[in-house]
Amino acid sequence: MTPSPTRLLLALACCLATAPAMAAKVTKVDVSGLADKVMEDNVRSALSLSDELEKDITARRLNYLLRQAEAETREALEPFGYYSPVITVKRSDRERAVGEPAPGRTGAANDSGNTADSDADTAAADDAQAARRPAGERARPDRILSVSIHIELGEPVRVRNEAVAVDGEANQDKTVAAALTAFVPREGAVLDHRLYEASKSRVAGALAGHGYFDAELVAHRVEVTRADNAADIDLRWTSGERHALGAVTFNQEPERVIRDSLLQKLVDWDEGDPYDAAKLDKLRRSLTALDYFGLVDVNAKPEDASDKVVPITIDLTPAPRSIYTAGLSYGTISGAGVTGGIERRYLNTRGHKALAQVEYAINRKMATLQYRVPAFAWLDGWYTASLQAVDELTDYTNSRRLELVGSRSGQFNNQLNLVASMHVLRERWAYNIADDGGGALAPIDYSYASFWFPSLQAEYIDVDDRLDPRRGAGGTLTVRGGKGGADGDATFVQLHASAQWFHGFDADSKLILRGEAGHTFTDQILDLPPSLRYYAGGDRSVRGYGWHEIGPKVETDAGFYSTGASNVVTASVEYERYFKGPWGAAVFIDSGSAFDGNKPDMHTGVGVGVRWRSPVGPVRIDIARGLDSPDSPFTLHLNIGASL
Repeated sequence: MTPSPTRLLLALACCLATAPAMAAKVTKVDVSGLADKVMEDNVRSALSLSDELEKDITARRLNYLLRQAEAETREALEPFGYYSPVITVKRSDRERAVGEPAPGRTGAANDSGNTADSDADTAAADDAQAARRPAGERARPDRILSVSIHIELGEPVRVRNEAVAVDGEANQDKTVAAALTAFVPREGAVLDHRLYEASKSRVAGALAGHGYFDAELVAHRVEVTRADNAADIDLRWTSGERHALGAVTFNQEPERVIRDSLLQKLVDWDEGDPYDAAKLDKLRRSLTALDYFGLVDVNAKPEDASDKVVPITIDLTPAPRSIYTAGLSYGTISGAGVTGGIERRYLNTRGHKALAQVEYAINRKMATLQYRVPAFAWLDGWYTASLQAVDELTDYTNSRRLELVGSRSGQFNNQLNLVASMHVLRERWAYNIADDGGGALAPIDYSYASFWFPSLQAEYIDVDDRLDPRRGAGGTLTVRGGKGGADGDATFVQLHASAQWFHGFDADSKLILRGEAGHTFTDQILDLPPSLRYYAGGDRSVRGYGWHEIGPKVETDAGFYSTGASNVVTASVEYERYFKGPWGAAVFIDSGSAFDGNKPDMHTGVGVGVRWRSPVGPVRIDIARGLDSPDSPFTLHLNIGASL
């Protein structure tokens, strides 16, 4: 029996329907016309096509993704204020753009305003062609291609009218008013939705941070008129009443290690004071700085407020009571050595701390004992008593020092820390003077001095990151002076200041400026022990010179050795640049001098360095050379930790 024509057509249709579609692979998507990388990244992340790169997809799927690309690109540009861009999508194996009709024909427009008939026809033809290939060849992609998306942004939408306000009690709040004043975009500016949302969040944060927990956004409208490239912003809150700070409850789990009465002294508000999140943040920092607790969690609970008074709960997890340390050390003068110590974070429920450390090196032995008591009556800080003994014996010098220090430290604010201290110093020293020509060393002639002196120190740090600052400044000012010497008649007064300034050009580069100046008011500088004199040279001074190399010297059997001076001045300019990952490089120039009298003998060093952002902090390795001697050797300098 001969099959009917209808049955033959049905069979052919079934074969075509079950045949595998023609495969394609997109290897790359090029986006052009955008100078802003953030904008480009947003476009790429919005493209469904990006998820199909290097995958085998059918011709029909490919054409669908290409038609979607225009709409997705358009939507990705709107947050930046561009609502009417001209977008051209092309595939590398076609002359015409996606959606553009073939010459001599027109097609019906799709939802994006482009014609799609010719693309659909081509996809159908591709699938039919694939069906005719042998089955063994159908797995490989028929086309490997790239896609280009060219964008002409056109005119951006700008803010035509902008009305942003807060009604109610918060209308008079300075913090809320500052957030409103800083609101962007303003009239005439491009409608950048990122700035708009960030500004809206800042106002909402200011309201919540000052206790306006009942604040409500009653109007939030951004109306875009595409024909005029204009937008109208209408944004308005009602604040409600301001809440108050309530009582603080401390929860120490699994056990209470510090008295609540001691911690309560850190609370700088009375129950019923206006709510201020900054006070909660300050309390959190103060509790963290105590180092009693491994975890500090400060919780305000407005949902539990009674009569607008918010209770505060602080959950504290005690840190381990004891810290044991051990390690190896190496110093240019001290040589190789070992270190060890123990610290008790809390000796009792009154929060007392104790520390014992020992350093035993070839040329240097040091032992330190320290006892600290919380001092919260005036400024957050500590009463500290410490005793330190140092014995140093090198080819150049022979010295011993015993110093007792009592101090009171206090945090004046987030940036400024103050320390007042009293020192009692006993020191013995001698230089290994060169031989007298007979081949024997000159007999050791020890000098002795005992001094007592008060000291005042102010430390200011205002940077974006204390471990690795990129912007900001820091500095220290110290004033100390007292009386003593071998006969008890020597007097001195010292002023010393140091400063650092950081300026980041971008995320990977910064300029660092450093400076130091110190002066001793005394006519008896040789009566001051070496620990009270100024020195220059070394890692954190003038690189290119050895530790304490610059300044007045005495000739010893091992060479010339710096004795210290009454004055010091140093300056440094450094440029750092990070490349890929945590590695970077630096170039620098340092200059300075330790000197007596009024005229410094400046020494200058230049060098290059390697920088590594390690898990334990910045690591700096520098190679430098002094410029003041033609045969000056290169010196190696290593620093680990913050540069402040």
